[in-house]
Amino acid sequence: MKGIFYVIGTPIGNLDDITIRQLDMLNKVDFICAEDTRVTIKLLNRYEIKKQLVSFHEHSSKADAQKIIDRIINGENCGIVTDAGMPCISDPGEVLVRMCAENDIDVKVVPGASAVVSAIAVSGLSAKRFTFEGFLPVNKKERAERLELLRSETALMVFYEAPHKLKNTLSEFSEFFGTERKISICRELTKIHEEVLRMTLGEAVEYYSEHEPKGEFVLVLEGNNGNTNDRITLEQAIEQVKKLVEMGEKPTDACRAVAKESGYRKSELYSAFCNE
Repeated sequence: MKGIFYVIGTPIGNLDDITIRQLDMLNKVDFICAEDTRVTIKLLNRYEIKKQLVSFHEHSSKADAQKIIDRIINGENCGIVTDAGMPCISDPGEVLVRMCAENDIDVKVVPGASAVVSAIAVSGLSAKRFTFEGFLPVNKKERAERLELLRSETALMVFYEAPHKLKNTLSEFSEFFGTERKISICRELTKIHEEVLRMTLGEAVEYYSEHEPKGEFVLVLEGNNGNTNDRITLEQAIEQVKKLVEMGEKPTDACRAVAKESGYRKSELYSAFCNE
């Protein structure tokens, strides 16, 4: 009889946020897959749970995944956790969930804290709809293309960001979305130095020019609500055209793409671009 694969949430910072059911399942499974065993062992030690830990992360191979699946097929119950929050979302564990589905293995969820939902709850921004973007692409072209697609997004947008990249990301946000767009910057949620800053993108860029970012960040960005203040200047639109051209787009195609998102006419952008 096949075992069961349990997707088990863990605290996002404060270890007291563990649930009774999470503790129960961590005690009951035969082994636990962890993104970083050094992080997970601290949680298990805190609650005196002694289980075999199997490392499974972004660099794990298909063979590593298959070994885990084979153990479940042979009757063992497996729990998967991530370093913080819910596993299998922007997380290597999604590979195992997919393989379980392919092998007709039962997958059950043991829900817990989520940095995404927690950040939205304290953002002070309207959350009737939201889109989770996770970490933006590292590749410059892919990153610019992603931000371009999001320029007209009307739903609340949620991003993860590391401290050493925050300043650059806020600067890019300001360029793509306008300096008046509202943002809530959530730092170190549930931890000792938890902080939520609610401001405009322009204010955020200025603030972090004077304060060095520390800790892990969740960025909650207001969607495009049609406010004219969100419209970028013609100079900013031309800069977007230039970036697309630098990435290999034809000037006419670049002007067409930026015109669609910015509200400026294609001919207006093309004329300004050619006269630069």
